[in-house]
Amino acid sequence: MDEARGRGTLRKVAWRLIPLLFLLYVVNILDRINVGIASLQMLPDLHMGEQAYALGAGIFYVGYFVFEVPSNLILRRMGARRWIARILISWGAVTCATMWVKGPWSFCLLRVLLGIAEAGFFPGIIFYLTGWFPARERARAVALFMIGSQVTGIVGNPLSGAILQYMNDFAGLRGWQWVFLLEGLPAVLLGFVVLYCLPDRPEQARWLTPEERDWLAARVGAEEEHRAQHHGLTLRQSLTDGRVWLLCALYFSLAASASCLAFYTPKLIQNSNPSLTEFQIGLLAAIPSVCAVVGMLLVGMHSDRTGERRWHVAVPAFVGVIGWLLSVWLKSPVGLLVGLALAQAGTMSAVPVFWSLPTAFLSGAAAAAGIAWINSVGNLGGYGGPQLFGKFHDPTTDDFSLGQIAMAIVLGAGVALVLCGRHNPAAEAHTS
Repeated sequence: MDEARGRGTLRKVAWRLIPLLFLLYVVNILDRINVGIASLQMLPDLHMGEQAYALGAGIFYVGYFVFEVPSNLILRRMGARRWIARILISWGAVTCATMWVKGPWSFCLLRVLLGIAEAGFFPGIIFYLTGWFPARERARAVALFMIGSQVTGIVGNPLSGAILQYMNDFAGLRGWQWVFLLEGLPAVLLGFVVLYCLPDRPEQARWLTPEERDWLAARVGAEEEHRAQHHGLTLRQSLTDGRVWLLCALYFSLAASASCLAFYTPKLIQNSNPSLTEFQIGLLAAIPSVCAVVGMLLVGMHSDRTGERRWHVAVPAFVGVIGWLLSVWLKSPVGLLVGLALAQAGTMSAVPVFWSLPTAFLSGAAAAAGIAWINSVGNLGGYGGPQLFGKFHDPTTDDFSLGQIAMAIVLGAGVALVLCGRHNPAAEAHTS
């Protein structure tokens, strides 16, 4: 197949797969972070403090960490269609059940169960995309999938704020209970959509012509064989390789920053202007996500066009550091929002390109395990970040400035890792 028809095949694949995967990720992130808006009403109702909330918000990643690698290995063996459907249905059910929490213990228990239910979804999709998009096209595909997380912020925060405000005490339920119920049900329904619509491999894609299926399977198969021959890591080696652990540490810093932005942006906005309603807070909390969508698309496309990965992770992450610092230094509500927008755009723009790094040297079972291991260990930053942020909270003034500075330092350490790390995974990505 000539180059033009090959590009046409990849466009067809993108139009068929990315919108569905994008929608799944929107619902995924919504069910993970809607606790940020719900907490504005839930904490007073349940008499929970900020540290108890921080523990519950972050403890999600404990269950996520334990079950991530096994889940991704099961996905590789069983196929993405059935396993991702299972993940969707189970996490949707747990999200709905969160409406019945009574205090810190039940809140933490359901957050752990949510992490267990969701484990394997994100790394499973990253692994799944390696079977459909060649390496040189992958950062853009991952970026298009991952902007779902920021669209969640654009749509989800105002939606959750509206539910919280306008459905409060409807049918005897508080607004935060309606948030968990109405935002958990779509995941259950989409689980059945995935069972019907998502093919496991290019060979099963009936919407491709036989020639297109053969070309795509041969192209991604050749890259898989190349990675296996030149890197050849076993499953066990993928969990001990120095490059994998460097990427774990780097992703830890990105996840810590991203989780604090997800869980605390509504609170920081409320503190800067206490007269705002929940719906207004949701609308303002969407602005950083809009900036992040633009950044993710531009950085992902430019990285694919140039073939460079390392600086396309470091520079956006450094912008995130500047954003966190500005959110403290600029004292006005507008200044805070500018800082948060830069922090979110910088942090999230680095992530899609980051996921081009491990897929450049991992293959087969090593790829399934390595990607899941990086995501699970790195996502402990999603637990540690909110814990650190909450620990630095000043209850007398309700001030989070020290937590914001701490996030700048953590993200800055990630910048140093990608630029000065002993192992240079970017070199691997550049040769693929």
